[in-house]
Amino acid sequence: MVEIEISKSSGFCFGVVNAIKHAEEHLRKEKSLFSLGEIVHNHEEVKRLSDKGLEPIDYERLKTLGAGETVLFRAHGEAPWVYDLARNRGINVIDATCPVVLTLQKRIRKIYSETIETGAQIVIYGKEGHAEVNGLVGQTDGSAIVISSIEQIDTLIDFAHPVYLFSQTTKDRDHFAALSSEIRSKMHPGVPFEAYDTICRQVANRIPDLIDFARRKDFVYFIAGKNSSNGRVLYETAKGANPRTEFIETPDDITEPLPLGVRTVGISGATSTPMWLMEAVAEKVRLLNP
Repeated sequence: MVEIEISKSSGFCFGVVNAIKHAEEHLRKEKSLFSLGEIVHNHEEVKRLSDKGLEPIDYERLKTLGAGETVLFRAHGEAPWVYDLARNRGINVIDATCPVVLTLQKRIRKIYSETIETGAQIVIYGKEGHAEVNGLVGQTDGSAIVISSIEQIDTLIDFAHPVYLFSQTTKDRDHFAALSSEIRSKMHPGVPFEAYDTICRQVANRIPDLIDFARRKDFVYFIAGKNSSNGRVLYETAKGANPRTEFIETPDDITEPLPLGVRTVGISGATSTPMWLMEAVAEKVRLLNP
C-alpha cells in the first residue's frame, strides 16, 4: 500500500483565497462577473469559476465595457491607469488586490515620487510581463526597470545614479539577496542604493517546509499551472530537494503507476493550486497504485 500525503503548507495563499471569496460572493447574487485577467494561474480553478459565471477579460475588452458593469481586480493588483479607466467609464470595481501587493505598490509609488527629481532608478526583481509586475511598474508611470537575473544588471542599470530595489512578492529570497549584493558591489562610491525585501513571507516560508516534505518522500507530484511564476519557483525547490519530483497540472497528466519501490508519495502545489485539485491527484494515484 502506497502512503500518500498532501503537504499542509501548500495550496492557496491568502491573496488568492480572498479574490476567490469576493468572486463567489458576487456570483451567489448575480449570474455573471468579469475578472481582469484569469483570477488565478490555474486552468482547473479558472474553469470551475467560469462554470459559475466568472468571465476573464483583457484590457482591450475592459475599454469597451459600459457604465454599471462590474469587474474584479485580482490579487496581482493593477496600475493606476486601470483604476482611472474603470472610474471614467463608470465601471464598478471589486478590488481583490492582495494586501501584501497593495502595500508594495504604495511603497514603490512613495519612493518614486520622492526620488524622481534625483534621477533615481526604481528596479523591480521580477518576471517581465507578469501581472503583478505590470502593476508595480505602473506605480512609476512605466519608468521602473524590471530585472529577472543577475546577468541583466550591467546592461539595465546605471550605477552612477541612485538605485532603489524592490521584488515581486513571489520571487526567491536567496536570489533576491544575491542580486542585491551584486548591485551594491557595483554602485559608484557615495551613490545611494537601497534594497527592500518585499517578498511575501507566506510564500517564502513555504520553502523550508517544502524542502523537508520532499526529502521525506520517495516520490513527489507538484501541481501548478504552467504560467504560475510562484509554481515554477516552488517546483524547482522541490526538485532540488528530491529529484524524483514530477510537475503536473491535472490528474490526467498521471498516466502510469509509480516506479517500483515507491512507498511514500508527497503531493504539493503552488499558492495558486486549489486543495480540491491536490485531493483529486491523490485519488488518481490511489487508483493507479492499488
